[in-house]
Amino acid sequence: MALLGNYSLCSSDAALQLPLPSITKIHKRKNGRWRSPEAAIIPNLHLPMRSLEVKNRTSVDDIIKLRLITAIKTPYLPDGRFDLVAYDDLMHMQIINGAEGVIVGGTTGEGHLMSWDEHIMLIGHTVNCFGGSIKVIGNTGSNSTREAIHATEQGFAVGMHAALHINPYYGKTSLQGLISHFETILSMGPTIVYNVPSRTGQDIPPPVIHTLAQNVNLAGVKECVSNDRIKEYTDKGLVIWSGNDDECHDARWGFGATGVISVASNLIPGLMHELMFGGKNPKLNSKLMPLIEWLFREPNPIGLNTALAQLGVVRPVFRLPYVPLPLARRLEFVNIVNNLGRENFVGERDVQVLDDDDFILVDRY
Repeated sequence: MALLGNYSLCSSDAALQLPLPSITKIHKRKNGRWRSPEAAIIPNLHLPMRSLEVKNRTSVDDIIKLRLITAIKTPYLPDGRFDLVAYDDLMHMQIINGAEGVIVGGTTGEGHLMSWDEHIMLIGHTVNCFGGSIKVIGNTGSNSTREAIHATEQGFAVGMHAALHINPYYGKTSLQGLISHFETILSMGPTIVYNVPSRTGQDIPPPVIHTLAQNVNLAGVKECVSNDRIKEYTDKGLVIWSGNDDECHDARWGFGATGVISVASNLIPGLMHELMFGGKNPKLNSKLMPLIEWLFREPNPIGLNTALAQLGVVRPVFRLPYVPLPLARRLEFVNIVNNLGRENFVGERDVQVLDDDDFILVDRY
């Protein structure tokens, strides 16, 4: 950056104070062959994104205190494009009900069904519209370190406050490979590591996490293995978010978790806020179990997508390979809403049972 002081490109001087090449050198012949004139060499003022740069982003300390983070749903138009009007409404509902952060383009938000252009656009849109009211955590993870690096650079460039990173899936790697992969990502900014072996096929074991914890950019871990694993980490001072809605109450109040990264808060953000902020409340936790069990009977986000459509807050559009829950399950959801109280759910329309023909399945998007 010191070079910027020596070469002001907006200077009022008549010309840049740069050493000019010798005219005789420009036209010098060698071996009888003509050489083109050499341009004046201007010092390289381009500073690519590197971990030691000062960037306009939040600090790790601002991430580690978040208690309710919603893995936000991505709604679609009938042609499969993003429905940003519905998305913005969902975001407003999260903010007014006390969510402190959102995961954009995570599993729940179907980031794996997005192009990277879509992915980064949605992160940037969320930051621009809501970044002053809620922390925006972009899921920029990949099983390819190269892709994870590129997406994370772009995510921070458009202003996300932190990154969420899963371990390399399908191909997997060795434990040292896990460490090397995450250390490369951690160099870029505040990061939450996401451990969900049921989806990746590989656990991130405690020795790997303890090694990564030495990096100042590790904000914490979204842990889905068990509350016992969470307790093992929190006893050693690590920041952990429960990744399981059905275990998050006990994780928060009995096992030391900071909070939850939640799917259910898409539907009932106010009740999930109470669960994370209001102290130990086994009665409320038990009351929410039928909804949570219903949500995850099929792989997430199938239940959530169906529920939000029946609540009338998103269009009933699914990007394949996801398809709606069958009619019997849709009927169950109406009963669950009535039992919990429609006022506790997002949206204002009456919950309805959608017919099979109401849903649109998009195969090209």
